Amino acid sequence: MLWLFSAVTPADVVALVKALPDKQCASDPLPTWLPKKCVGVISPFLCQLFNWSLEHGSVPSSFKCAYITPLLKKADHDPADVKSYRPTSNLSVVSKLLERLVSSQLVKYLDDNDLLPDLQSAYRAMHSTETAVLKVLADILLALDSGDLAMLTLLDLSAVFDSVDHDTLLKRLQKSYGLGGQVLNCFASYLCGRVQHVRTSAACSTPSAVLDGVPQGSFLGPILFLLYTADLLQLVKRH
Repeated sequence: MLWLFSAVTPADVVALVKALPDKQCASDPLPTWLPKKCVGVISPFLCQLFNWSLEHGSVPSSFKCAYITPLLKKADHDPADVKSYRPTSNLSVVSKLLERLVSSQLVKYLDDNDLLPDLQSAYRAMHSTETAVLKVLADILLALDSGDLAMLTLLDLSAVFDSVDHDTLLKRLQKSYGLGGQVLNCFASYLCGRVQHVRTSAACSTPSAVLDGVPQGSFLGPILFLLYTADLLQLVKRH
């Protein structure tokens, strides 16, 4: 059971800030280079903010606002056609730092208690796309060596992150993975009250509430989606 997050230290914050990429989101009021340059000064304050959030199970509302930037999929696409654009979600640097701290503790808990699906390769130490491909290739070769037929079926879901039901996800986190207390409250706060804007070089839309799905462009979003769909992997394993 995981009911409380461990407190983070200024050293944890310093390490995360130094590891930030140099790229900068235009919608973020805090340029990435600034916290990296002033990390020694701001790390105690960020540490206090993050620990308050983890202790009280509450994510600040300013951390739950995303800017959606439409980008052309290819340079030769028609800029007047809406289908020519790919929406890119951008979150603030500080919110991503908190997500990294939470995701590291969550993944460690799942890994230590053997709660991740055996066939899951992403977000696990010593696993990657290479290990996933090797597993598939080895299974095919073993089947062929045994004289059996081999068939590979691939499933590609469109806008899959947008399909997550928040109530169902929270129930799965509690019942299937033993999350409770302030940890579960933190994820409930993380999911609710999210808003997004569409931003272009000339204008910005009014805020729109996000009632379903997990945040794109986040660190926690893919992990939460994995836990939401883990039963599918277990079903594949049994059959």
